[in-house]
Amino acid sequence: MPVNAGDLPGAAAPPPGLLTVGYFDERPGYAVGRPRGADSWLFTWTVAGTGLLRQGPDETTAGPGDLVALGPRAPHRYAVAEGAERWAFWWVHCQARPAWAGWLRPHRSAGGGLYAVRGVPEFARARIAGAFARMAADARWSGEAPGPAPRPAEAPGPVAVAHGSAARELALGALEEIVVLAGSTARAPGAQPVARDGVDARVRRVAALIAADPGAPHTVASLAARVALSPSRLAHLFAEQLGQPPMRALREARLRHAARLLEVTDLSVARVAASAGFASAFHFSRLFRERYGVPPGAYRAERAGDGGSPG
Repeated sequence: MPVNAGDLPGAAAPPPGLLTVGYFDERPGYAVGRPRGADSWLFTWTVAGTGLLRQGPDETTAGPGDLVALGPRAPHRYAVAEGAERWAFWWVHCQARPAWAGWLRPHRSAGGGLYAVRGVPEFARARIAGAFARMAADARWSGEAPGPAPRPAEAPGPVAVAHGSAARELALGALEEIVVLAGSTARAPGAQPVARDGVDARVRRVAALIAADPGAPHTVASLAARVALSPSRLAHLFAEQLGQPPMRALREARLRHAARLLEVTDLSVARVAASAGFASAFHFSRLFRERYGVPPGAYRAERAGDGGSPG
């Protein structure tokens, strides 16, 4: 298979301070090899077909919805996979932000330089496609009024290089969105439905839904539907594994949320109650006093300028 090191901008990656993004739709025979690696990271997102990526001793195939990252300073090679009719993919060369390590680490290969994020769910794939299209547009931003938002389904334009600092930061922001979405929604290799601590992954998901938005109109039935369980089964598993029924956990999460709103906003007690998901300000005040020992107004007065965090 011929090696074509010129299909990307140069056989070596762009200078470390730059971000370069593009979209290729290649046929069998396409391959890029860099025996000395690159100074920057390479991220690929496969749209169609299959690619083969190799970093040092590690190798992986990439299909639609797979995000693969290759770390810097290690020999790498990527190509249309043997037997595949095409490989359509977005690619980005840039310096990775340190905060991305936590999202990528669970998907790291044995050799440590290749990260294959698989199993990204459909809802995240659509948003990731939009983020890549936006990244390509942002990389070309000159500071003037932007044009219409790019559509992911449209044929991508030529390779874009984010020369300006504003364009680079905007493009990196889009890539960070991609890394967080992919890394947080995909199942890491070898992950099991039940975690090591014995908590069912569906129970963990419900707990995360409650923590993320405690003010939402959650019910046992609505939460159970999100994880494909019956309400009774969810209630049993949740209480058994987390030590309290899901509605009690929701009430505690709402009270913590309300306490934080009292600390950092000037919202009235009635508005705080509504924002935290309580239908009645009177009921909220009673529960709050039981939990924190003082009414909401007194709690706010005590914590004014304190910056303390509710227990």
